[in-house]
Amino acid sequence: MISIPFFQVIAFTNRLFAGNPAGVCLLENWLPDDQLQAIAAENNLPETAFLLERGDHFDLRWMTPTVEVELCGHATLASAHVLFRHRGYAEKTMHFQTQSAGELAVERNGHRLVLDFPSRPAKEAAPSEALAGSLGAKPKQVLHGRDYFAVFASQREVAAIRPDFAAVAKLDAQGVVVTAPGDDCDFVSRYFAPAAGIPEDPVTGSTHCTLIPYWAQRLGKRALFARQISARGGELFCEDRGDRVGIGGAAVTYVEGKIHLR
Repeated sequence: MISIPFFQVIAFTNRLFAGNPAGVCLLENWLPDDQLQAIAAENNLPETAFLLERGDHFDLRWMTPTVEVELCGHATLASAHVLFRHRGYAEKTMHFQTQSAGELAVERNGHRLVLDFPSRPAKEAAPSEALAGSLGAKPKQVLHGRDYFAVFASQREVAAIRPDFAAVAKLDAQGVVVTAPGDDCDFVSRYFAPAAGIPEDPVTGSTHCTLIPYWAQRLGKRALFARQISARGGELFCEDRGDRVGIGGAAVTYVEGKIHLR
């Protein structure tokens, strides 16, 4: 029997039942991909992170209940939280090596953890009837990168969107971000990724690799405070660092235990 230390951590919040939950599995050796995917499916969380210690860094992979993803912010934040708080990691900065996003770092900054992620500016795209139809609303501006980014005029419009998830899943992108200036923050967003097994993600670090450079340029400021206004909601403390972005937030542990594989 294999026993895997397991944690469920809620990221980008300082309270339970908000933010974005992630599973964190501490491995001694890599398991077959289909077994990792089965664990993520059984956990049924937006993402499960799998970590393997390599001396001065940790190898890191992320899976939704249905697919492996190439970058995930909240599960990286959750992984660092586990290593700092529950495994006694003493250094100020934690380093992760990933298959698709290269080296990532997480730094302790007071009560927050700050992700150092690549900046991923998106390109202007022509508005499409398929995108507007999937959202039931016409955005003022559209950008396209890994995801579609639909920019609206107000937080109220973003909050009111009720997407057609089947239509969103057919678009040529991993998902769709809707965003607008915030009422009590610099900007707000929501993220729909049904093709990746996540109809609406509660709080998404990776989308802010694109949102931060966009809003930094539009608002003329490098430090930004953002909210993701899903039902659970979360807070992100953002910084435009040129070719990198800083994405800060709190995290809390909800579950600690073991997964037993026979």
